[in-house]
Formats: sequence, structure tokens, C-alpha cells
Amino acid sequence: MEALRIFRMAELAIDGASAVLGFKKRGSSNVLQPESLLSLGRVKSGKSTERNAVNFPALKNDIFLRALQRESVPYTPLWMMRQAGRYLPEYNETRARAGSFLALAQNREYACEVTLQPLERYDLDAAILFSDILTVPHAMGLGLDFIQGEGPRFAHPVRTEEDVEKLTVPDMARLQYVFDAVTLIRQELNGRVPLIGFAGSPWTIACYMVEGQGSSDYRLIKSMLYSRPDLLHRILQVNADSTVQYLNAQIEAGAQAVMIFDSWGGVLANGAFQEFSLAYTRKVIEGLKREHGGERVPVIAFTKGGALWAEEIAASGCDAMGLDWTASLGQVRQRVNDSVALQGNLDPNVLFAPEAEIRAQARRVIDDFGPVGKGGHVFNLGHGISRFTPPEAVLALVDEVHSYSRRMHTE
Repeated sequence: MEALRIFRMAELAIDGASAVLGFKKRGSSNVLQPESLLSLGRVKSGKSTERNAVNFPALKNDIFLRALQRESVPYTPLWMMRQAGRYLPEYNETRARAGSFLALAQNREYACEVTLQPLERYDLDAAILFSDILTVPHAMGLGLDFIQGEGPRFAHPVRTEEDVEKLTVPDMARLQYVFDAVTLIRQELNGRVPLIGFAGSPWTIACYMVEGQGSSDYRLIKSMLYSRPDLLHRILQVNADSTVQYLNAQIEAGAQAVMIFDSWGGVLANGAFQEFSLAYTRKVIEGLKREHGGERVPVIAFTKGGALWAEEIAASGCDAMGLDWTASLGQVRQRVNDSVALQGNLDPNVLFAPEAEIRAQARRVIDDFGPVGKGGHVFNLGHGISRFTPPEAVLALVDEVHSYSRRMHTE
């Protein structure tokens, strides 16, 4: 079994792994028991503590990290949101073996396997942890499940004052599987490219918690926002505190950059966005470790539909700002005066076009950003890649971004 082979290689690669990491198997699943947290020195009783040092392989390609910090780079680095996903046949095969999405995400071997899959196909400049933004509220006891054809759903949504009063920051031991996956992936990358950790923004997580699932009108959470803002602020504060611990634990486990997905920030009115989304994203950023193991850990903030508030997002403390396809990279770059790097922003549906058009649109995005100079650009899609995307379309995109940007970059 390929996942088991990966796991065993990682065990051998880490010096004295069986003794140092304290792996304890449940039957044949190789899932860590919560008590292994203590041997790793990671988290205890909801408190984040410094992990024991792991000697990770030296990083061979740091272009992505340099671009995030607006340093000189030889070409525009590229990765894609949801790059490990259903558009890849090998992902679907692994998910079938796992049995469900949650079984896939909660097993570090499978999570490692699918994280690496796109890097075996494409010359990407970063890997992103395979997980889900809803792992944190699931650890709060909301009962996450993924319904075939419907997406995520919570068995216990948060809608009443009593529900809100019960909310607490979860014990990070319940998210053990995420941190173990980060460490395993980092080892298996063998320094090839950096690893990105991530979390949902407090607002976006709250949307799912209150609605109980995805929503087209956000009626329930907006009703709470306008009628009982005190309850929503309480939810958002718990989410912010949880996210700080969660991302810091990912950083301690080996994540070299982190991204905050504010997928639904753009559904808020002006004024409400600043109060209920951006304020809590800023709290998360302020609480994050910005350096680990002697290396800076950049933070990317992405608000879908957030270009309207670009200046305010750029002032949140992030190192880079993600943009969806409705924004002009060049215009936003001027507005923020190169104070942060920009990530984005190809329309994901471009990948259904003929190859020549895919290449032309990739060049358009690079030209829109302009010469690198003092600023930094990480090429990405404006949102997650579609499950229906032809894998060969990504190959053309990666080739064009790298080859064209090499010719166009100037110091």
C-alpha cells in the first residue's frame, strides 16, 4: 500500500522516530493516539507549547518564500488552491481507499500521499497541507460530516445563546492528526519546496458554524450579525483564539508559511466586513509566530471578493494578500504601494479553454502585475481549482508561468 510505504519511509528518515515520536498504532490504521502529543512536546490541555526540534531536510527551492517577502526571484512562483484534489485521478483513487473525506484528512499517511500527488505531476513551487478549514469547529464538537453531493454539514450548528455559551477553544490534542501530517509531509518533501499550512478565517468558519453548511444567502449568520452582534462577536473571538493556537501548532510542526482563507468575507457589507471579518483576521495574524527555527514564516491573507478593501487588508499585518480573478493585480499593487506581496489571480475556468488561451491568460496575469522590482507576486488561481479541470491544462499553465516570467522578470 503506497500510503503505508510513505509512512514507513518517513519513520526511517527521522532519527529514532519510533522512540522520539512515540507512535502508537490503532490496529492497522497507524493513527496516532492523543498521548503521543506528550512525547512530541506539542500541545497539552489546549495550550500550544514548543515542539521538540525535528531535523528537516534543507530547502532546495525557496522562490515561493522569497516572493512572499518581496525579494528578488528569477521567475514567478506558482501553486494552486486545492491543487491536491478531485481533478487528479490519483487523488480519487486514494480517497476511495480511505473510504471518506474525513478518513482521508484524518490519516497522516493519506494526507501526506495526496499532498505530494500534484508535485509528482507538476513543477509547482509550494505544497499545501491537505486538510479542511472546518477541522477546528469539528474539534469543538460540532459533528462535521461530508454529504455526497452536498458538501460539509455540521450535526450541531451554533444558533442559540446557549449554543454560543458552550463554545470553547478546543484542546489541540483533538487536531493531533493535522500536526502529525504536517511533520510527515515536511519530511517527505525532502526540501523540494516549502510547505504551506492553513486555516479558515474566524468569520468564514463562523458562517459554517451558524448556517450548519454552505449557504447561498447567509441568512442565518447575517440575522445573528444584525440582531445579536454580541453573540457573533463571542463566536468570532473563540474562533480567533482557536485559529492562533491551530496555526502556531502547524508552524511548530513544520509549516513554512501559513494562509488564512476568508472565503466568505466578500459577502459582507462595507463596515460589517471591517468589524466582523477583518478585525478578527487581524487578531489571528497578531498572535502568530512569525519566525520558527531561525526562519521567517510568511502569512498570506485571502478574502474572496475583498479587493474593495485591499488597503485595509494589506495593513492587517500579513506578508501577502490573495486576490480573486475580479481584481486587477496592477491596480491593487499601486493602491497598496508594494507594502505586501500579491497572490493570484487567474480565473479557474480559464483552465477549460484551449491551451493557447490558457497560456495567453497566464501571460496577461503576469503582465498585469508588472515587473517584479520591489514587489512580489505568487501566481495562483483566483479561487480553488475545479474538480472538472483537465489535468493536462495545469501542465500548460505551469509551463507558461515559469517560462514567460523568466523572460519578463527584471531586478
